[in-house]
Amino acid sequence: MLTTALLGACLTLPTNATIVDPFRAPECARCAGNRGIEYAVPVASAVRSGLSGRVVFAGEVAGVRYVVVRARDNPSVRVTYGGVGETTVSRGDVVRRGDVLGLASESGNAATKGAATLHVGVRVGETYVDPQMMAGGTAATWARPRFRVTLGRGPTRSCDRSP
Repeated sequence: MLTTALLGACLTLPTNATIVDPFRAPECARCAGNRGIEYAVPVASAVRSGLSGRVVFAGEVAGVRYVVVRARDNPSVRVTYGGVGETTVSRGDVVRRGDVLGLASESGNAATKGAATLHVGVRVGETYVDPQMMAGGTAATWARPRFRVTLGRGPTRSCDRSP
């Protein structure tokens, strides 16, 4: 199993959020699943980069605005933020952990009625992994979700939260 130490990247996750749909690994490349975590966040709240890196995509796909950040410490790690209504970054921009990428937009998702739905997904190479696997540690200042699905796994290892 991949670990934060092996990946060389540590991700911080939103704290102003509730998980409404956890990561569910698909059984095959084209099978159903949730390749990230869906959070209910306040509309127009800041969407912050969970790690330092470079923006490799900032744009719209099928009517949803996304920002993708490639990790500075391990270029095979990419973090996707979906449901960003207004972006403050462009492709090629260098970002640090905690930098604002944009503002969350209201979604039509019934599970987050009156709130925004923020998608956070992580890929290592071409493999989607659970973002919580990369969010180890207990000293996070703004990155502890209110609900954490562990599915029987022990505590994650801590990682350096410096920018």
